[in-house]
Amino acid sequence: MIKNSFPLSTVEAIHLMEVAKAENSELKGFSNKFVKEDIKVAKKVRKEIEELGLLKVKAEHIAKLIDLMPDNLEDLNKIFIDVGLDENESNKILNIFKTNK
Repeated sequence: MIKNSFPLSTVEAIHLMEVAKAENSELKGFSNKFVKEDIKVAKKVRKEIEELGLLKVKAEHIAKLIDLMPDNLEDLNKIFIDVGLDENESNKILNIFKTNK
């Protein structure tokens, strides 16, 4: 039964599988190939981005940001193809990733 639907990064999804004691080791093994950070960093980054209060940044964007951990404007813009961030907004997001690497 689905209780709610919310976009998660890959590391957050793996963490939830571990908490739920999901036994799909094949899925976990495949997903781990794409994880760049641990769950503590992912949670911290998610919280910091949400606290920015940027209306253009949706939950789907945050999940993708955590997955890709962009470190430059070019990588950041690949995530925000549907909205345009101004320079100030982009720099705020990039600073979060620079301080959490």
